[in-house]
Amino acid sequence: MFARGIELTNSALANELHPAAVVDIHSDYINAGAEAIGTNTFVASPLHLEMAGQDVLGAQRLTRLAVQHAKAAVAQSGKEVYIAGSVGPSPGAIEADSGDTTFGIPNDDAREAHKLVIHTLAEEGADFLCLETMFSAKEAAIAVDVARETGLPIAVNLTYKWTKERRTGNVIYRTDWGNSPADLLEILVSDEFSSDGSLLDAVSIIGVNCGAESRRDEHTGMPYAIAGIQQLNTALAETGINGKWMMAYPNAGMPKLDENHNTVYTQTPAEMASYVSTLIEAGAYLIGGCCGTTPKHIEAFHEAIASHQP
Repeated sequence: MFARGIELTNSALANELHPAAVVDIHSDYINAGAEAIGTNTFVASPLHLEMAGQDVLGAQRLTRLAVQHAKAAVAQSGKEVYIAGSVGPSPGAIEADSGDTTFGIPNDDAREAHKLVIHTLAEEGADFLCLETMFSAKEAAIAVDVARETGLPIAVNLTYKWTKERRTGNVIYRTDWGNSPADLLEILVSDEFSSDGSLLDAVSIIGVNCGAESRRDEHTGMPYAIAGIQQLNTALAETGINGKWMMAYPNAGMPKLDENHNTVYTQTPAEMASYVSTLIEAGAYLIGGCCGTTPKHIEAFHEAIASHQP
């Protein structure tokens, strides 16, 4: 949206205010070779709308429009493209992580916000649900508990940062709340946030996306995705979990400001695409891009995947 000169307090508002632009953006990625697109609902929940000073009652309407716009782009393309219902994190810590409701959003409020968006995405015809940029494995578990009510396939993607164990020197990826890939699996298996036993069986896809590291090039963009998938693969193997697809869609490198104070990303389409074979060999089945990835990036990924020799 920013690249098209559209600036809003909440990007989900574009579904109503700039519908043609939303359809066009979807179309650009489909034409570049994308086989799955995400709905413009990352910040469509009542909690996000309230934070932006918007009408929280519009959350369901904006979510419905988002799916309709994605469907319109797919129909115009004449291609078979999956529609991923995007479900982002709450705008702040939730009670389960902060320990109280003085600083944290009540768990029940987070659950209800996710329920409104998730069920609306399902009702409008999303092909699968993509929980993404989750900083809290506990919030991800709450969202999975809601999402499995729809019967749709569920993808869970956490956003990690570089950390290093003091004693061993091992690099371990952890979220802002200290959750590693192994922690995610443990929390999904536990019944702390489940209405009915383990949540892991309801999850078809587990992965990593975004990537907020700002100082380490070797743990940003595609290198971040590769290391994250490797650690997730190890965690799955160590816990004896089989039958899960893995996905990775990192940022296009580090965000920086250019001479005009516009945000630009450091990894070019060709540079990111050069890592695609390594990412596949690490175990990734679904590959895409998050912040800063343009249609040209996706086109380069598509070509690299097509030419990959297993």
